[in-house]
Amino acid sequence: MGSYRMCVCFTRKFRVTEADPPEDVKAAFRKYSEGGAHMTAEQLRRFLAEVQLEGGGGGVSVSEAEKVVEQVLKTRHHLAKFTRNTLTLDDFHHYLFSADLNPPIKDQVHQDMKAPLSHYFIYTGHNSYLTGNQLSSDCSDVPIIKALKRGVRVVELDIWPNSTKDDVHVLHGRTLTTPVELIKCLKSIKEHAFSASPYPVIITLEDHLTPDLQAKVAQMITETYGDMLFLPECECLQEFPSPEELKYRIIISTKPPKEYLKAKSKDTRNNSIRESDEDEWGKEPAELTADQEDYQKSDSDSEENEERQPEASNYKRLIAIHAGKPKGGLKEVLKVELDKVTRLSLSEQSLEKATETHGTDVVRFTQKNVLRIYPKGTRFNSSNYKPIIGWMHGAQMVAFNMQGYGRALWLMHGMFRSNGGCGYVKKPDFLMNVSPDGKVFDPKEELPVKKTLKVKVYMGDGWHLDFKQTHFDLYSPPDFYTRVGIAGVRADRVMKRTKAKEDNWTPVWGEEFTFPLTVPELALLRIEVHEYDMSEKDDFAGQTCLPVSELRLGIRAVPLSDKKGEKLNSVRLLMRFDFV
Repeated sequence: MGSYRMCVCFTRKFRVTEADPPEDVKAAFRKYSEGGAHMTAEQLRRFLAEVQLEGGGGGVSVSEAEKVVEQVLKTRHHLAKFTRNTLTLDDFHHYLFSADLNPPIKDQVHQDMKAPLSHYFIYTGHNSYLTGNQLSSDCSDVPIIKALKRGVRVVELDIWPNSTKDDVHVLHGRTLTTPVELIKCLKSIKEHAFSASPYPVIITLEDHLTPDLQAKVAQMITETYGDMLFLPECECLQEFPSPEELKYRIIISTKPPKEYLKAKSKDTRNNSIRESDEDEWGKEPAELTADQEDYQKSDSDSEENEERQPEASNYKRLIAIHAGKPKGGLKEVLKVELDKVTRLSLSEQSLEKATETHGTDVVRFTQKNVLRIYPKGTRFNSSNYKPIIGWMHGAQMVAFNMQGYGRALWLMHGMFRSNGGCGYVKKPDFLMNVSPDGKVFDPKEELPVKKTLKVKVYMGDGWHLDFKQTHFDLYSPPDFYTRVGIAGVRADRVMKRTKAKEDNWTPVWGEEFTFPLTVPELALLRIEVHEYDMSEKDDFAGQTCLPVSELRLGIRAVPLSDKKGEKLNSVRLLMRFDFV
């Protein structure tokens, strides 16, 4: 008897039943095929215009609908000659459930790209050369290439003299990270900069070099990039150029050299300041270490040093986006100057402090200047922080550890799916507007609900193709449930979940959720699927994050990704999005 039971158990485990199309899909098919067994291209065109709201006000042409029918039949029925040019209910369901044919967001650049760089959120990496943690992982050009292929547009390199002081290495200073040569990183950036997007790549340099090595870097950069390099015509830009003007260009951003030079320090490498110690005005002076205090005192000597060090001037000429070092209090730092634009870097804690008391000043500063936020120095494991506080205040460069997988990074991936994944996302108008009385957006203000998003989770499929049969459960099919919610401003933040569907590789939930949104422009729709496990932690079964402002309404197929944000081959959900 026992062996017979085992046998039943195993047959149950391997059977994957095809789920029927959900009732809404059947109803749409009945309505638009006018009760017939087949849907014509003209009938599909009406469905696309009325339910999916395709083609804006102009709707969809018959020839576009015919093209869809043709694609569906081609993928569904691999017959060379296919006589039918209409869709059955199963074909129609297959079309709606195909992540390639019916994705949840637009995949083209569709925003205005002609505004200054400061008008965009920019996909930004932190310590882009690290393969793992911040203290002992290898430095390499591999994570840089990976980030560029994903659409990241800002690459950060920490540059230090090598041990013999005659060449330049990229590494995380004062840690055990093994270095990689700067020239290797520069060449890899050149090769992969525009594989995912034609818009400019900004290289932010954390510079710990002597003037002669700065001159060497200037030569390396000039020789590697040649005409690709954007060279400013004047010492300091009054306004940033636009992503459109800077297509296929490489831009260098760092502090102008004089701010680095030391008063004859013996060991530059140990006496320099790291990025994570930057902006010390946010801390109490007692927390400054001795060599940082020296650094600040020696600032005044740098002018005369520079007089005697002309080597640095070539290097200075390459810096298109000047990074400033905060001096004085917050008010002073966030002053908007009429005749020049700058980049300011703040740690995640400094940003929080700044926004508590000077939120509107931060917003005003970011309307013209670039603000970069970076993870606090204690995130040794390369984890990340919540990006939304930076975006809410207009910060363009919310810098992330791209190898620090987790929910914060999923949000970053989600935000930069916007605008065709080109790495530049136009900031919402409210962050750029100034009212007649000089007021700007106040992130602290309580706002009324602007839009309500209605989300229906119909069903899921594809796990049996992407995961081993025993991945979730040794003896029975998985018990999947979906978590769905909003990441955004505090008032909009929420997570909800469906019931778990027991023993099913193709779960059908059919549950609906509504999300009132006060700032829909910055809202991200979070979607996660987990497998319910009574005895242990629930298993992860896929996730994605979609910008609410980019959602294509109607019934859509939503592809899911793994923990690292890599798209799973087959796993997807069938969902419906509407604004009510």
